Amino acid sequence: MRRGKLVVLEGPEGVGKTTQAALLSQYLASIEVPHAVFREPGGSAVGERVRGIVLDASLDVHPRAETLLFLAARAQLMHVVRSRLALGEVVLLDRFFLSTYAYQVAGRGLPERAVREANAFATDGLVPDLTLLLAYPVGAGLDRMERAGIDFHERVAAAFTRFLDDEWQREHPETGHIETIDARGAVWEVSERIISFLGECWPETFRPGPWSE
Repeated sequence: MRRGKLVVLEGPEGVGKTTQAALLSQYLASIEVPHAVFREPGGSAVGERVRGIVLDASLDVHPRAETLLFLAARAQLMHVVRSRLALGEVVLLDRFFLSTYAYQVAGRGLPERAVREANAFATDGLVPDLTLLLAYPVGAGLDRMERAGIDFHERVAAAFTRFLDDEWQREHPETGHIETIDARGAVWEVSERIISFLGECWPETFRPGPWSE
């Protein structure tokens, strides 16, 4: 049995990752491709509890503690993801490596080397087959994270842009290949761009089906 594919959807707040992951899941179901969808933090009982902590606005969580919480949830999720990949399934992940580097390193100002080493420990070497970075104007989709300030989001957005640089990707092989998807326009337009690109990458998996008729 062939190993499945790990496809990650990334981007700043409000760019539409969760919506597009759901639409991509519907598409895969329509062409009967076994798959699973997970979000970070989350995807497991432990991960969902961690998610409740880091999203609780009433808690004053230090950036280092926040990072370790995210990575703890990621380490727990990796066991689940690996098992689904071993079954040959497509795994869709809403956030992964890049969010850590964007929010915790660029946004919070934590040392990249320390975060990178901790992340490597949490993931145990799992590399995405493809990361789709949804591009959208800075600040257009801010919601719960607005309390961090526009400067924070500008640093995060600048980091996501930097991730598209070939040299940055060569220096960070743990992130796998990264491609940008224009997230402007109607939801269905963005979905079509994603499906079309995936079809070019893996036509044997992301093949035409009922969804496209």
